[in-house]
Amino acid sequence: MGLFTGKTLMITGGTGSFGNAVLNRFLKTDIGEIRIFSRDEKKQDDMRHEYQAKYPNEFQKIKFYIGDVRSLESCRGAMHGVNYIFHAAALKQVPSCEFFPMEAVRTNIIGTDNVLTAAIEEGVECVICLSTDKAAYPVNAMGTSKAMEEKVAVAKSRYSGKTKICCTRYGNVMCSRGSVIPLWIDQIRNGQPITLTEPTMTRFIMSLDEAVDLVLFAFEHGENGDILVQKAPACTIQTQAEAVCELFGGRKQDIKVIGIRHGEKMYETLLTNEECAHAIDMGNFYRVPCDKRGLNYDNYFSKGDEDRNPLTEFNSNNTKLLTIEETKAKIASLAYIQEELLKK
Repeated sequence: MGLFTGKTLMITGGTGSFGNAVLNRFLKTDIGEIRIFSRDEKKQDDMRHEYQAKYPNEFQKIKFYIGDVRSLESCRGAMHGVNYIFHAAALKQVPSCEFFPMEAVRTNIIGTDNVLTAAIEEGVECVICLSTDKAAYPVNAMGTSKAMEEKVAVAKSRYSGKTKICCTRYGNVMCSRGSVIPLWIDQIRNGQPITLTEPTMTRFIMSLDEAVDLVLFAFEHGENGDILVQKAPACTIQTQAEAVCELFGGRKQDIKVIGIRHGEKMYETLLTNEECAHAIDMGNFYRVPCDKRGLNYDNYFSKGDEDRNPLTEFNSNNTKLLTIEETKAKIASLAYIQEELLKK
């Protein structure tokens, strides 16, 4: 981890699933300090006790900061001496953002602007903003707010000085907080039918480790203003539910379809058709560079792209769709699932 040797990394929303995954990845390396910035003192206290027991020799590297990305002063107060930021703080639940859209605006849009403003002022070297596939062709408040988060990040990158700003966009992270697999496991154990919204709906799936890998790839290979996505596989919700049934002894015939929730799409998009026009293929990832043209409107009338990238929209319907066995293997590889299987 040479790039992080002796450095200070701050994670906004650091008590969430992503923050925990980063801690587990980094604590035994030669990183100097990891700051957990969040507004929930209970979750911070739980983490404090957990990591003190889990990593007694490395625990002193973790510093906890109570604060809220909605407050610029709060962000400024936590950033002195920070080298890098992983900005994960967000409202992520589609239905709750749908009912309270202004809360999504305050956290996902204004909060991002506050983090980036403070980071640029403090001379932070690199900020990676975590986004979602729901930001591409958004149809709900959560996706719209994350799309605006990306726009804010790209716009800020144009005058960020020494601070590199990139976004990562990824699909559903299995077994992250609030995701569906832990709910299904509880339903099976309680003798209840698994509930799913729409069997033919498709979703990208990735593990928390893969989410961390994407952020690290952006950190190392992204350029200022980039959006980076991983070429993730997908599966139908029915396939995912049946895979969980096979792993935990649920009855597939008891799967109950409850219908699409507020603001849900039948499939998600990681790369829009418009972004594909200038996306760069980087093996397991795509990179969407920032449009570097200034605000000279004559350029928009007189200059265009003569040669378009032949790549078209990359979504959860046209990527590799996993079979039940492939989905089951991917789910079973997760540490969370292995721990849950031991409880059977």
